[in-house]
Amino acid sequence: MKHPVDVYVGKRIRHHRWMTGTTQQQLAEAVGVKFQQIQKYETGMNRVSASRLWDISNVLDVHISYFFEGLDEDGSERKEQAGATGDILTDKEALELLRSYYAIPKNQRRRLFDLARVLSGAA
Repeated sequence: MKHPVDVYVGKRIRHHRWMTGTTQQQLAEAVGVKFQQIQKYETGMNRVSASRLWDISNVLDVHISYFFEGLDEDGSERKEQAGATGDILTDKEALELLRSYYAIPKNQRRRLFDLARVLSGAA
C-alpha cells in the first residue's frame, strides 16, 4: 500500500519536473536511474531514498524541503494546498508561464517576480 507521504513527494517531483520542462528521461539520466524508476517515484509506487531525493533536488535546482512543503504533521496534504496545486497545473497557460519562468536565469527571476507582484497589486 502506498504511503501518503511517498505519494505527495512523488507528486511534488512530477510538478517541479513539469514546471522546469524536464522529461522523465532527462531526470533519470541525471540521477542515474531508468526513466521507469522516475515514473514509480512520481506515482508513489516506490519510495525515494534520502540520497536519491537529494540528487533529484540538485538536478531540479530546488531545495530538498520543497518536496515536503504543504504536508500536515500527520503526513496528509493540507486542504488549501491540495486545491491550489491541482488547479494550476491543469491550466495550460499557467503551466507554460511556469516553465518560461524557470527557464529564466536565477538572478533575473527575482526581479521578474518583484515586477509581477507590483503589477498585480500584491506588493
